[in-house]
Amino acid sequence: MQDDRGESAERREVGRIRGTAGGPTLVVLGGIHGNEPAGMLAAERVLRALAGVPGAVRGEVVFLAGNLTALRHKARFIDEDLNRRWTPEKVAAIRDAPGTRPHVEREEQRELLAALAGIVEGRRDLYFVDLHTTSAPGPPFVTVGDTLRNRRFAGSLPIPLILGLEEQVDGALVEFLNNRGVVAMGVEGGQHLAAESVDNLEAAVWLALVAAGVCDPAAGLPVELESQRERLRRASRGFPRVVEVRRRHPVRPGDGFRMGAGFANFRPIRRGQVLASSHAGPIHAPESGLLLLPLYQGLGDDGFFVAREVRRFWLLLSAGLRRLRLCRILPWLPGVRLHPQDSGVLVVDTRVARWYPLEIFHLFGFRKLRASGAELVVSRRRYDLVPPPQIRVS
Repeated sequence: MQDDRGESAERREVGRIRGTAGGPTLVVLGGIHGNEPAGMLAAERVLRALAGVPGAVRGEVVFLAGNLTALRHKARFIDEDLNRRWTPEKVAAIRDAPGTRPHVEREEQRELLAALAGIVEGRRDLYFVDLHTTSAPGPPFVTVGDTLRNRRFAGSLPIPLILGLEEQVDGALVEFLNNRGVVAMGVEGGQHLAAESVDNLEAAVWLALVAAGVCDPAAGLPVELESQRERLRRASRGFPRVVEVRRRHPVRPGDGFRMGAGFANFRPIRRGQVLASSHAGPIHAPESGLLLLPLYQGLGDDGFFVAREVRRFWLLLSAGLRRLRLCRILPWLPGVRLHPQDSGVLVVDTRVARWYPLEIFHLFGFRKLRASGAELVVSRRRYDLVPPPQIRVS
C-alpha cells in the first residue's frame, strides 16, 4: 500500500463536518497504532467525499488521529501501546503532573483525551468507530463490547462480529468509551499494508455513518451504499457471522514469543496443535476453534486468541433475557453474589459454583473474567440497553 497520509498525521483533529440539522455525533479514529495507516487513509477519503456534498450530514462527524508520533515513525508505539492505556488508573494519572521521564504515549493520551472530551461532554447520542488492521491476513471483522446497543450498531456491517475480544484485554479505548455510555466498535480492515484494507475500512465508515443516523441515504451521498456493503460481503464470504473469544495467549517481555508461519485470521485449529514457540518451548492450542489475531509484528502483548462460532439462537435468547432484565436472578444462584460497590459486577465462589458453565454469564453480557483467589470476578459493560443521561469522559 502506498503511504500517502499527507499532513493528517500532524493533526489530532483531521477534520469535522457539522450538519445544519441537529442529530447524533460520530467520532472516527484512525492510527491509534502507528503501523496501521489504513484507517487514516480511509478516514481522509470519507472526509473529502462528504465535504463535497452540502447537506449530507445531520448532527456531526469528527475524524481524529490516534498516536501522531507513532504514525510519523510508522511504529506500533514508542514507549507503550496507546490502546492499552485507558484503564481508570492510567487515565487518572495523566491528569497529574508529568513524570520525570518523557513518555510519548502519556502525552498522546493526554491530548487525545482532551480532544474526545471536547467532542462528547454532555452529549447523549454518541457513536465511536476505531479503525484498525492486523499483522496477519484475513477478512475484515468488527469487535464490540457485548451490549445490545453495540450489537445493533456493529450489525450494520456485513462482516464477522467478534464478541468477548475487548473483554480479554485491559485498557482499550473502545472499552473506556463504552463504559461511559458511548456506542462503540472497533473495525479490523485486513492486513496492515494490503490495499484492500483501506477500501474495507472506508466501506465500514460509510455504513457506520448511516447506522448512527449521521447520514441519511435519501439525502444523497457521494457513494453507492449497496456497493460498499457488497465489498464487505465479498471480503468476508465463507466466514462465520458471529464468534466469541474464549482464550487469549498473553506475551510478556522476555518470553521470546514467535508465532508459527502461515496462520491467518479465522483459520480452524485443533486442540494441542503447535501454534507458536517461546523460550519455554512449543505453545499449543488450548482448545479447538478459530484462530484470531496471530502476532506477526515485533510489538504487542497478545500472541493470539482462540474463538468459536455463536449460533443465532443464543444471540436471540441473550437479547430476550436482557430486555426482560432477568440478570437480576443471577445473585440468587448458590455461590454468586453482587459486588458490594458495583451492581455490574458479580463475585463467583468457584468452590460452590464450579459447575456453572460460563455461557450462563455470557448470555447476560458478563464476559470480563478476573480471578481473585478462590473467587471469579465477572463483569459486564454498562448501558446495555439505554445510554446515560449525559456522557462524560473527563
